[in-house]
Amino acid sequence: MRIRVSHLTTYRYERPATSVIQMLRLTPRNHEGQYVTRWRIDVSTDCRLDQHDDAFGNITHAFTADGPLDEITILVEGEVETRDTQGVVRGTVERFPPSLYLRETALTHPDAAIAAFAATHRDAADGDVLKMLHRVLDHLHEEVAHDADPTRAAASAAEAFARKSGACQELTHIFIAAARSLGIPARYIGGYFRPEDGVSEQDAGHTWAEAFVPDLGWVAFDAANGLCATDAHVRVAVGLDYLGAAPVRGTRFGGGGEALDVAVRVSEVGGQHQSQGQT
Repeated sequence: MRIRVSHLTTYRYERPATSVIQMLRLTPRNHEGQYVTRWRIDVSTDCRLDQHDDAFGNITHAFTADGPLDEITILVEGEVETRDTQGVVRGTVERFPPSLYLRETALTHPDAAIAAFAATHRDAADGDVLKMLHRVLDHLHEEVAHDADPTRAAASAAEAFARKSGACQELTHIFIAAARSLGIPARYIGGYFRPEDGVSEQDAGHTWAEAFVPDLGWVAFDAANGLCATDAHVRVAVGLDYLGAAPVRGTRFGGGGEALDVAVRVSEVGGQHQSQGQT
């Protein structure tokens, strides 16, 4: 499938900011099943984009913009060729051994409720790691409602699991927390997703998890949609949690309050049919 992405981020300031520093994780890499045919980033103000790789191998761009600034926009546009690999992820940049992704963070700490939820599926899977992960995915998708409103700041896994609802970031945190509580390395993935129903106008990008399965490698699990990643997913950034893979993070100096508006359009070029494979 060829997927076209347009991602517009707009910051508006109540009073002009004197300067803004932003770190962007908005550029995908090639790997097995994903090839970037074209990609560009435009910033509305005069600045230099400095590119480097972060600790996890994500392509990052940093810029500093001097004010006064009433508004700043960041536009990402590009196309990516994807192929369904049944959720198995190969050919990615790997800076660390899988064991690093057992590390807990404040957003992915498994409380007693999540640990008990995960243990139930470990006991039912008879030691089969892939089966455990699929059970966690299926039951999480059934038991925790997907809240499509992305405007709330990402909550911890424990908070989202307790209220039985969460945005895709929070469902991803719960899946990661459950997997790590079972001793399975798991990590957070930020990117884009083209829904099967063809709805391409979105208020944010998408997120899912990858978990490490012995003799198979990394496998991608999308808790918000209850499936393994398909050719409808565009993988952009990896981290221990949302904070490590956030598309835009930065600091503002001066000015008053700010308003953030995000408009994402993910569409298929050529209208081919999307597959829904699963490992």
